[in-house]
Amino acid sequence: MQSDLLEKTLELPIKSDILTQPFVDFLAHKYALSHNGVHGIDHWFRVLLNGRQLAKQTGADLKVVEYFALLHDVMRHDEDRDLNHGNRSADLVLALDGDWLHLSSDQLGQLEEACRYHSMGRLTRDVTIQTCWDADRLDLGRVGTKPNPTYLGTAAARNQEFMADAFKRSKMKFYNQPYKS
Repeated sequence: MQSDLLEKTLELPIKSDILTQPFVDFLAHKYALSHNGVHGIDHWFRVLLNGRQLAKQTGADLKVVEYFALLHDVMRHDEDRDLNHGNRSADLVLALDGDWLHLSSDQLGQLEEACRYHSMGRLTRDVTIQTCWDADRLDLGRVGTKPNPTYLGTAAARNQEFMADAFKRSKMKFYNQPYKS
């Protein structure tokens, strides 16, 4: 048993130039809804975890995936059917270019498209955009819905074990206390 523990290596968290306290604070102040709601900070971080794990397998651009996780729902006006939140998030992406966001023009285009259309149920051949969408869709358990593999565009996301792990994670919270600004 002890030898099993020695054979496993500890995987350290990914150091990120994107996931910084000042950037998260900026977005948290921009977010108009409860930070503890179904589209709040817990959701952003679960999408981040899903995206990081998927990107390892899909080869997606991790920088775009990380920005997407934090930005895709930040402009929501309500927790229900806010049909324009993707457009508002995409517009925010363009407004933050060069200030909070440091991306090439191709990356910026991917992030804008990923945010704009993330809740439309689309599939795309762009592996980075699809990884973003899959990372978000794999977190549907938080609202009592199991992800439908038909709407997952990467083989990594459709993997039954990965889906089961993401579904369990989708029901977990990162914070036990209300967010305090």
